[in-house]
Amino acid sequence: MRLIVATRNRDKLKEIKTLLKDLPLKVISLNNFSSAPEVRENGRTLESNAIKKAVQISKFLKTLAVADDSGLEIEALGNKPGVYSARFSGKGATYKSNNEKVLRLLQDIPLSKRKACFRCVIAVADKGKLIGAAEGKIKGRITQRPLGNTGFGYDPIFIPNGYKKTFAQLGINRKNKISHRSKALVKAKKVIEEYVLTF
Repeated sequence: MRLIVATRNRDKLKEIKTLLKDLPLKVISLNNFSSAPEVRENGRTLESNAIKKAVQISKFLKTLAVADDSGLEIEALGNKPGVYSARFSGKGATYKSNNEKVLRLLQDIPLSKRKACFRCVIAVADKGKLIGAAEGKIKGRITQRPLGNTGFGYDPIFIPNGYKKTFAQLGINRKNKISHRSKALVKAKKVIEEYVLTF
């Protein structure tokens, strides 16, 4: 049985495949389906975007699909960028430009007030029917400059609580044990396992 990850982001796919590797499923992404539609992420919440992607892609490809939407919420910025995290710096946004915008907006904010929370919602659907959704989150703080060379997105500027290194410094394996996405996937994995076992 195959499981479609509703993304064309290779970094995200790699992370999700690693976390789901022990499931008896062939995990593939939208990069294998050029005809699959681009789902417009216009929801007001991470949950609504994740559900919309999972439902639409599973319906189009007539198979089991998972989709996630993740966001970085920064207390000093009124919990922005949130649902707009991927495109925070505008049209043509990149990991680098998004990080630069965050650091620029926080340049006068002391470390003690740079609290942040990474959130991830993962939705599971099959043939257009929502099976379930799960959320994971991890709190931390924003650095004053990018640190580390692994990971992607906001990893170089986010230090999880209880650590002295950013996600990008901790490395993929360590990050995958504590991240918001891994926490959401642990829950979503149970939903997938229970659903697959019914066949």
